[in-house]
Amino acid sequence: MIGSYPFPGWLELAGAHLDELGPDDREEAIRDAVWAAIGDQVRAGIDLITDGEQTRFDFNLSFYAFLDGLELDHEPRRRLGPPAHDQRGRHRIVGELAAPNGLGVVAEWERLRELAPDGVQLKASVPGPYTLAGRIVPSGEYPDRWAVTEALLPIVRAELEALVTAGCGIVTVDEPSMSCYAHREDPERLVDIFNRTVAGIAGRAYVGTHLCFGNYKGRAVGKRRYAPMFPAFLGLAADELHLEMASREFAELEVVGELGRSHDVGVGVIDVKNLYVETPADVEERIRACLELVPPERLSISPDCGLSQTARWAAQQKLANMVAGASRARESL
Repeated sequence: MIGSYPFPGWLELAGAHLDELGPDDREEAIRDAVWAAIGDQVRAGIDLITDGEQTRFDFNLSFYAFLDGLELDHEPRRRLGPPAHDQRGRHRIVGELAAPNGLGVVAEWERLRELAPDGVQLKASVPGPYTLAGRIVPSGEYPDRWAVTEALLPIVRAELEALVTAGCGIVTVDEPSMSCYAHREDPERLVDIFNRTVAGIAGRAYVGTHLCFGNYKGRAVGKRRYAPMFPAFLGLAADELHLEMASREFAELEVVGELGRSHDVGVGVIDVKNLYVETPADVEERIRACLELVPPERLSISPDCGLSQTARWAAQQKLANMVAGASRARESL
């Protein structure tokens, strides 16, 4: 799993009636939703699961509620027409950016550890500071996105350190904005930001990063090319780099081989933007193509991105077929 999983329909209904729920009702709904996400993953046979980000309304936007110094503005500039990123709200800076009570990921992790069955590997995901800066309007002491990112960097680093201290051994730092905008930004500067963010947990946990091109409402937002990131991104202080490949028909697959010489490689073999349900044979074929470039001990497979924008029935079958295809590939090695 990358991170997110579809909300059960009843959770969306409950979310529209939060004013009718008491705190215990809300906690019960949260735990039941995490149970549902865990159950779907375990039944599919996933080796490494998450809580499905069932307590977040978005992998990234949810964290703004934890930040002091922001005035939350949920009114998007465009409300009508086809769904796209410009229908998300942006937030104004009104003071010093801080998170005195953390970002809430430690509580998510502890709930997942409590509810997950024994013998299943667990991971937590945290948005990186460059991605987290994306919906904050620069102003005042924070004149541009880089300044906002620098202000968020110690906040994210502290959350990662707390997460690892709490016992989380596998952490993904989601930085899709880095891959979306590497073609127009200095990739070396992006690498420096990432490496300073994870400096406190390097060597203490298995660190991955997820580099996709956006998935809000199933839409990409970036140029969808990995070439602008390299060779600079070979310097990322991560154990694993995860790439969106299936939705791009495995374009630039040679990057997998290049990465595999210095990092573990996570490859998206399931297209989360497409309701076509990949067969086990599809998955096996895609894995075999990767194994031409990287040894099996360096390779993990997953969906292209989080599954929050995919219908749950499709997500269930896609995960089951992904596991079946991986089993077929493993048996042939």
